[in-house]
Amino acid sequence: MSDAGGTHDLDGLLALAESAARQAGRLALEGRRSATGLDQTTKSSMTDIVTQYDRAAEEAIVELLLGARPEDAIIGEEGTDREGTSGYGWYVDPIDGTTNYVYDQPAWATSVAVSYEGEMLAGAVYVPVTDELFSAALGRGATLNGVPIAVSGATVLAQALVGTGFAYRADIRREQASAVSNLIGVVRDIRRLGSAAVDLCYVAAGRLDVYYEEHLNSWDAAAGELIAREAGAVTSDYAGSHPRFGQLVAATPAIHTAFLAALRNA
Repeated sequence: MSDAGGTHDLDGLLALAESAARQAGRLALEGRRSATGLDQTTKSSMTDIVTQYDRAAEEAIVELLLGARPEDAIIGEEGTDREGTSGYGWYVDPIDGTTNYVYDQPAWATSVAVSYEGEMLAGAVYVPVTDELFSAALGRGATLNGVPIAVSGATVLAQALVGTGFAYRADIRREQASAVSNLIGVVRDIRRLGSAAVDLCYVAAGRLDVYYEEHLNSWDAAAGELIAREAGAVTSDYAGSHPRFGQLVAATPAIHTAFLAALRNA
């Protein structure tokens, strides 16, 4: 490959992201199914849970990535923070939706994405309970288990199914819930699944028409945002500018602008 020429081995990067997400997701699922008990601790708040399988899955992903691409940077939710020299950086969330994982609910996923000098190139989100692998590479569209997917054809905000998520801090959740109470009257309904990665992939597959959330980390949304965008979603911040992990909207194109207006009013 010639990085100076702006070309990348998208096939290889995507295959590695898919393999890492699938392998780690299956490891986490096997752990959940066989565990006599989960070793639960907390991080940023009493509701921000981490288990031994979050850590084990991240270790498995890091081992695979370093074996294939030892010069790349890696940032992971469970503490991996490795500087690289290649310009490529990997964003790893071994279990996005750990609360769902702990409660044995199905909406959790393993998310792996790779960027080059800040531009996301490829990403994969694997949902182990349903055995669904969502993935995308820049400029090549998005797929679900290898089959191309696209956002819904929703054109009317009042008929839009909207997904969102809440922060771990109780005071922020109260503010977010207040916005939801104002927003719910102008859309079809609202879903709170508990995993940003799953929500974004559901927009990509037409299972949600809109997703919005604040206070995300890079590993939460790196793969999902690319997958949604490659499936045809418009992604932005709440002001309609360039999407950022701390404030993200992904919507089917015909209702993106109307949703932003409704969100401002909410």
